[in-house]
Amino acid sequence: MIVINIVMQIRPDKMDDWLALADSYAKDVNAEEGCLLFKFSRSLTDENEFVCIENFRDAEAGATHVAQPHVKEFFEKAPYVVSETPQILYIDTPHDGFGPMGEIQPR
Repeated sequence: MIVINIVMQIRPDKMDDWLALADSYAKDVNAEEGCLLFKFSRSLTDENEFVCIENFRDAEAGATHVAQPHVKEFFEKAPYVVSETPQILYIDTPHDGFGPMGEIQPR
C-alpha cells in the first residue's frame, strides 16, 4: 500500500476556487480502481491549510493514478491557488489497509 500525505497552504483570496477544485479532484480520485482512500482535510488551527491523505493499493495503482487526465488538470490548476510549495510524505508499506484502533472503543 502507498500512503501519501501532502500539506497545502491555500491563498485566502482563492479559497472558493480551491474548494471547487479539491471537491472535483477528490471525487475523481476516489473513483479510481486502485484508490483505497483519498481525502482533503482542513486544519483546525489554520483555515488556509489543508492536508491531502491518499492511500493506493500498490505502486502500480499509484502509477495509474498519476497518468489520469484529472491529475494533469489538478496539477495545472493547483499552482494558481496555493501560496507555497506543498510538502509531501510518501511511504510504500507492506500493510494492506486500515485496522481497528485498540485504544478507543465506542461506549
